[in-house]
Amino acid sequence: MPVTIATEREILANPGATITDSIQNKPGITGSTFAPGANRPIIRGLDSYRIRIQENGIGAHDVSAISEDHAIPIDPSDADRIEVVRGPSTLRYGSQAIGGVVSIDNQRIPTFMPERGFRGMVKGGGNTVDTGGDGAFSATGGTNGFVLHADGFIRDYNDYDTPLGSQLNTFVNSRGGSAGASHISKNGFIGVSVSRFESLYGIPGEEAEEGRLPRIDLEQDKILARGEWRPDLSGIEAVRFWFGASDYAHNELARHGEEGHGEEEHNEEEHEDEHEDEAAGFSVGQTFTNRQQEARLEVQHRPVGTQFGPLSGAVGVQWDHADTKGISFEGDSLLEPYDAESIAGFWFEELEASALLRLQVALRVEGASVDGTGFSNIDDPEAPVVFRGQRDFVPVSGGLGALYDLGNDKVLRLNGQAVERAPAGAELFSKGLHEATGTFEIGNPFLNEEKAQTLEIGVKRPVGKLRYDASGYYTNYDGFIFRELTGLVCGVTLDSCAAELDEEETFDQVLFQQRNATFYGAEILGEYDVGQVWRGLWGIDGQYDFVRAEFDNGENVPRIPPHRLGGGVYYRDGTWYGRVGVLHAFDQDLVAPNELITPGYTLLNAELSYAMKTQGPAGLSPRFNIGVRGENLLDDEVLNSASFKRREGVLLPGANVRFFGSATF
Repeated sequence: MPVTIATEREILANPGATITDSIQNKPGITGSTFAPGANRPIIRGLDSYRIRIQENGIGAHDVSAISEDHAIPIDPSDADRIEVVRGPSTLRYGSQAIGGVVSIDNQRIPTFMPERGFRGMVKGGGNTVDTGGDGAFSATGGTNGFVLHADGFIRDYNDYDTPLGSQLNTFVNSRGGSAGASHISKNGFIGVSVSRFESLYGIPGEEAEEGRLPRIDLEQDKILARGEWRPDLSGIEAVRFWFGASDYAHNELARHGEEGHGEEEHNEEEHEDEHEDEAAGFSVGQTFTNRQQEARLEVQHRPVGTQFGPLSGAVGVQWDHADTKGISFEGDSLLEPYDAESIAGFWFEELEASALLRLQVALRVEGASVDGTGFSNIDDPEAPVVFRGQRDFVPVSGGLGALYDLGNDKVLRLNGQAVERAPAGAELFSKGLHEATGTFEIGNPFLNEEKAQTLEIGVKRPVGKLRYDASGYYTNYDGFIFRELTGLVCGVTLDSCAAELDEEETFDQVLFQQRNATFYGAEILGEYDVGQVWRGLWGIDGQYDFVRAEFDNGENVPRIPPHRLGGGVYYRDGTWYGRVGVLHAFDQDLVAPNELITPGYTLLNAELSYAMKTQGPAGLSPRFNIGVRGENLLDDEVLNSASFKRREGVLLPGANVRFFGSATF
């Protein structure tokens, strides 16, 4: 199935503050880039509720899908690797994964005993573009089947530079950590972890330039449990479970007093904590909270012999419950408290039809309910019709896949999916202003299930001198849910919305709509080892991706990434790795109504790193990795067509050099 991976080295070398920064230049993936601290992945033009973010099998339990200014409370330093999964296997995780799953894997819940009973790591880096740095540690050790784990990180980035000067209010201050424990035996493991994430980050754009300097102060506490049992029973190969419970909250702050505070007043001391924010003239405009619990149980059966070939697979159930709200302290609240719950059953099987052909099938049936309050009619803004009640949905999804061995290490894949997604609470019940994004959002409590039918064909050769992965896809949406700018502007209440307002602060009116749409595109990634040089290999690589999305009336779907084409030259051996490459994004002129054409850009990136292994005391073999990475070395002006911040002209970071290193024991 289609899988994109970011390795631990790639994550460490990347200068970004979010997990999306480590994957957004890979084919088919980009980011929302609303702020350096809030950057959600966009996969094949799909974002928000169509992309599931999870850590060790449990969802992020945040509110990042509600709005692009909300961060994902998982730091890149927490990840041992990041996987982006598409295809029928995503049905194990929910219909909200219709566009893909971004999975962060780590050992916060230890799943194995470290070699010699202990493993530790320290790592970090520093950037020139924002004069910031980050550092992290992790330690895992145990004996007699019991393993303990602890980790922590800190990240402090200042406002970043662009070709036109410093981009005001782009600081990020994050910190967090976790502690976990597991019992491991020959038949499996069971473990638990507790973690905390804190972040304070600025939101760039017009409000920042006007002196209000909006920022978000968030925190999340999370408990995760995970286990696997491999019984000595005929018929059952493994029983696995995942559980998570979290308490998330963030405040959206801004200056509402005297304006005109310049950049000189924006410094580290201003955003140490909320008390100092208040002392500096900041006040809380909105508060978002989310209390969520999730559980998943999966039983994998042993291969069963059939007349068509060995059959292996799994069956499982998943439950999810969330209480969410977004309260404003001035004007209409974006989200009155709503309650969402779902329970689903899923089934996945793979048939080895022959030595060359494998067939896959997946099915998911889900019952979902959302209870909340919204507007059912706003024709009269001074007396809108209010909806209070519960919407129930029964999404049914299925997928088929085929993998055929073409020989010479090449595999042909063909996937087909028919997926249904229940509308989320914010899509149904939004009914107020959202200060950080500058919008006044109005949901639709009568939205129906979003239905998508996808066909994908691809071919992959993962080993050999020439390696590549290419795919093409076509998706038809019945009732695609999206946010549409109406052209009206609002004050802090619905009855103020009009074509023009003579007010100091206005918000763009956004309606949640539903319309049929078509998405299609292609992704290509290749590497070729040209030959031997010095002590290793040198080669060339290339990539290309595009997505085209339009509604059935011919209008373009909003915020779609552009065509991208790139390539590079690399060298690698047992200790050295180096690469120089370019990635060009073409102009995006296929825009939706009320959107701006986005000019193209070219990123010149380079990296050089050195790894070595030494012999330490007590049999330890420390491994060291140091490196330097340059990004956007041409200092090009970069605007993102897929970002809401495009219309405000917010540039992404200019030329940057990052120094990084790690030591593993």
